[in-house]
Amino acid sequence: MSVITHHSYLLRRTMQLDRLTEIRQYLYTNGQSSIQDLATHTGVSLPTIRRDLLRLEDEGVIEREHGWARIAQQSNTEIAFELRASQRIDEKRAIAEAAYSLLRPNTTVFFDAGTTVQQLARKLRSMPIPLTVFTNGLALVQELKSIPGVSVHLTGGALRIENLSMVGPLAERMLEMVWFDQVFIGCSAIAEDGKVHSIDLQEAAFNAKTLLRTSKKIFLTDSKKFGNKAPYVVCSLNDINRVISDSDLPESWRKKLEKMGVPLTLAAPVTAKAGD
Repeated sequence: MSVITHHSYLLRRTMQLDRLTEIRQYLYTNGQSSIQDLATHTGVSLPTIRRDLLRLEDEGVIEREHGWARIAQQSNTEIAFELRASQRIDEKRAIAEAAYSLLRPNTTVFFDAGTTVQQLARKLRSMPIPLTVFTNGLALVQELKSIPGVSVHLTGGALRIENLSMVGPLAERMLEMVWFDQVFIGCSAIAEDGKVHSIDLQEAAFNAKTLLRTSKKIFLTDSKKFGNKAPYVVCSLNDINRVISDSDLPESWRKKLEKMGVPLTLAAPVTAKAGD
């Protein structure tokens, strides 16, 4: 195969994979949809969309019936995670860039299971640093595997399928045996009183325990999380050593963090390069 032919094949392959992701997200958001609607949405022919749907059906991702397609029941959680990972992606990449600059070679760190911290793992994959990384996120393990010089450890516990994370008493017990040089962690919401919240009780308990196992607690959270609440409190911003957010953070919150004595890093958006 010539270089040009090989390049063309890789380009077609990449376009197909991007389209498959787009189809999955469309079906998750819109529910059962006609093949014609999917072809119109993706801008491809009916034969092409049928081939894409056949592949997704073979993988168990979707179900087809009489000109319609829908997400297979067991795939809903995975798609939900993908959707959250793709939201405010530029801001998350900017935050990850700033967080990456804080990493130090040959240290032990914790990465939580959130989608913003996932971008930090991807940055580490592109620019490896020798580290020992603990995580409770299955998606994070996928990002971190096979990075030269990076030793990866997954905490035990029960699988919280909504976030693809390991939580519960067994996961918390494992934390008692480790001390982290740095913890990089996200959240569901930050309330007006400065309390950091999670939408899940076990996730909140695990994250709170994680923060006790380090002297350097670094929160990675986009600006849309500020001023909101979720059911369970993890900690207070007073307990955090640094907050990294994006440049859309309102001035009122910047002043509030300054008054609380919490160092703040505001990350400028990162422009994705071709092929990212």
